[in-house]
Amino acid sequence: MDSKLFPEGVQRCGFGQYLIWIAVILGFFLWGLYAAVLVLYNGIGTTGLDNYFGFGAWITFDLAVIALGAGAFFTGLLKYILKIKQLEKIINLTVVVGFICYSGAMLVLTLDIGQPGRAWFGYWHPNVHSMLTEVIFCITCYCTVLIIEFVPLVLEQKQLNKIPFIHALAHNMHVNMALFAGIGAFLSTFHQGSLGGMYGVLIGRPFAFREGFFIWPWTFFLFVLSAVGSGPVFTVLVATFMEKLTGKKLVDYKTKALMAKIAGSMLCVYMFFKILDTWAWATGYLPSVGLTFDQMFYGVAYGKWLLWTELILCGVVPAIMLVTPSIRNRPVLMYTAAILDCLGVSLNRYIFTVQTIAFPAMPFDDWQIYYANWVEYASSIMIVAYGFLVLSLVYRYLPLFPQEVGLNYQSEK
Repeated sequence: MDSKLFPEGVQRCGFGQYLIWIAVILGFFLWGLYAAVLVLYNGIGTTGLDNYFGFGAWITFDLAVIALGAGAFFTGLLKYILKIKQLEKIINLTVVVGFICYSGAMLVLTLDIGQPGRAWFGYWHPNVHSMLTEVIFCITCYCTVLIIEFVPLVLEQKQLNKIPFIHALAHNMHVNMALFAGIGAFLSTFHQGSLGGMYGVLIGRPFAFREGFFIWPWTFFLFVLSAVGSGPVFTVLVATFMEKLTGKKLVDYKTKALMAKIAGSMLCVYMFFKILDTWAWATGYLPSVGLTFDQMFYGVAYGKWLLWTELILCGVVPAIMLVTPSIRNRPVLMYTAAILDCLGVSLNRYIFTVQTIAFPAMPFDDWQIYYANWVEYASSIMIVAYGFLVLSLVYRYLPLFPQEVGLNYQSEK
């Protein structure tokens, strides 16, 4: 029924089967949309957030998807600036995944700011002393860059590409994509770092506060490294998931292994500095303010098991697996390491977001347990469903994988 819209020379599932798939996704999306409407209508008090926990599940989800979406800027940097040609087989997917992650994060922030009607305040009345100001501007600008990088893919839709002007425009945008890749890498590096710096400067929160270099706490650099150490393998997992759903080989394993090797190398660098930072924090900073390492943890909800899981099981273990050729070249083990890697960075964002606030910073405080309610979970699932919808539409109608449709942008005349 819609076969004339498919990319040239590819096969897709029947239209009825496709509609059933979309209907299932829309069911989850509408459930989350209902929760989002409740938040916008009744206020943020509808959620599990309160005067103690201003940050919770939404910000954890937000920071996690932003880190996992880092595959877009880092792969773009490697492909267009460092000229790693093999990455052209997966570069389109990294852009789409990055676009989904960043636009989804901005949708979550629309709910989390409490009064969306005042969302423009951060731009018009910026607090120049806050790292969140840098985050606001950088994430908005980088989302714009992702849209620009996404546009050529849309313009290459088979029917649109028959128009000479659109065909020429898409080609010229590809030719100049290195410029946008460089701008995107610059913007994304700074906002990834500023999200970490936001915690590192909280001098009243000893769980998160860190010393640093010049104006940047060490968490600034750690957040950047953790993002580039996990983003590429998240894209690999998305590609593999799409292959399982479609029954097609969309990206060759050699390209996946290269992405895993790149991520593993960066993860090793990150884990070295992360362990060093944790040791310096536990043995240097905490004693200097009259606290101990044991006082930073409480019960099961905020126990030490979270830290060791992040550092060892979801940090050191996948780092070793991804940089070891004999392990990386075995699909099951490589995918396992990729999943652990992504879980590790997500756990890191949870710890820095929730446990930082839960720690009793004042003498009259006690440890607080944060409970997210169904509204927060449902609205987060809405963003996941949004990602599925975008990927489903893009895969069906646009040339997402150049090798599948025989495109070669470098040799195009």
